[in-house]
Amino acid sequence: MVVSFDAQGGTVERQITHAPHGHILTNANVWSPDGRRIVYDVRSDPAGDKFDGMQIETVDVDTSKTCVVYESTRGAHCGVATFHPVLNRVVFILGPEDPTPHFTYGPARRRGVIVDESAPGVAIGLDARDLLPPFTPGALRGGSHVHVFSGDGSRVGFTYEDHILPTGKGELNQRNVGASVLDSPVVVPRHSRNHEGSGFSVLVTRTTDRPRSGSDEISKAFEDAWVGTSGYLRADGSRQRWAIAFQGLVAAAQNTTVAEVFIVDLPKDLTRPSDGPLEGTLTTRQRPPLGCLQRRLTHTEGRKHPGIQGPRHWLRSSPDGSAIAFLMRDDAGIVQLWTVAPNGGLFMQLTCSPENVSSAFTWSPDGSFLACVIGTCVCTVEVSNGRITPLTGPCSAGEGPRPEACVFSPDGRHLAYVRRISQENQIFVCDVPS
Repeated sequence: MVVSFDAQGGTVERQITHAPHGHILTNANVWSPDGRRIVYDVRSDPAGDKFDGMQIETVDVDTSKTCVVYESTRGAHCGVATFHPVLNRVVFILGPEDPTPHFTYGPARRRGVIVDESAPGVAIGLDARDLLPPFTPGALRGGSHVHVFSGDGSRVGFTYEDHILPTGKGELNQRNVGASVLDSPVVVPRHSRNHEGSGFSVLVTRTTDRPRSGSDEISKAFEDAWVGTSGYLRADGSRQRWAIAFQGLVAAAQNTTVAEVFIVDLPKDLTRPSDGPLEGTLTTRQRPPLGCLQRRLTHTEGRKHPGIQGPRHWLRSSPDGSAIAFLMRDDAGIVQLWTVAPNGGLFMQLTCSPENVSSAFTWSPDGSFLACVIGTCVCTVEVSNGRITPLTGPCSAGEGPRPEACVFSPDGRHLAYVRRISQENQIFVCDVPS
């Protein structure tokens, strides 16, 4: 066990995995609801091009005992696992089974599946896929990625890319954000690459082939997050029950693109079409349901360093839904934490660090802190005043915490992250002072 100590001699960091293979955490929701286990996958390197993991596992934080939740077969690979907020279930990516040279793993050829810990190895399909026109409402025609349950566990958000449109005969294939309503099964026609799903799945964002410069049109929607455990309060005091924040790629001056913060409010009923079929056509993207309202929250084009920047990260909302956090450079070029309200308005700089925020981040359950890596130290950031508290000491860049994840436990007392030790990615946990 690798242990480090703070200045007072108290243990603050523990290595809890030790097997000689990869241990990769998703950027949020990796703790079991009771905070006793952490779910991970065994890909060799999440930053590389290979999606080569074949197991989803959990590790007991106290005993380091590991359990295999799912092992892929028939040439498929799996990864990017997150826990349900209440139930002992995990959702993750599963690549194509029996892959062929023409249907291998890729952004448009993957799906979400759910496994209950009480029935390890039994994967229940999340999003249905239908590749046969005229397609099926509630089914996707491509691949879903980074699946995260909503605060009440009734829905799952994800990013998506289409398998039908890359032919070049219609609208462009562009990354979008989608949502699945659970316990709403979708049946599709029989086809070797079709599959049924336990959720009714739709795209909730709207992209444009060629966004106009200076407009709120986007060519890509990505790195999404549910807003609030129970949504957020609108300006008039009413509650928007479901909403997803995401990064949207807009057209800026001089043929450049900039990532900005967007939000889409979701209706209760995701089954009603709006200006086009939910399932799309051979030449058009799938259309959002009636009542999806997409809005831009930040306008950073006038800044010295415009747009969301820094390590790859997913937007994250405070538990009460009042603030959405993101990374952006300050005028000195340092990557800092910022927040913006879901109703819009001025964005606020939270940290004033001399070193870059160098990882994804999460909120504490009470909304008082954010956790991230700054430089090579795991830190908490107090939301009320931006005070940064290092919880681990500095180390060499080669053994510092990886940038993909820094995740609060459900009780807010611990953080999970990954460090590279002896050329292997290992999961660590550090304590958060009360």
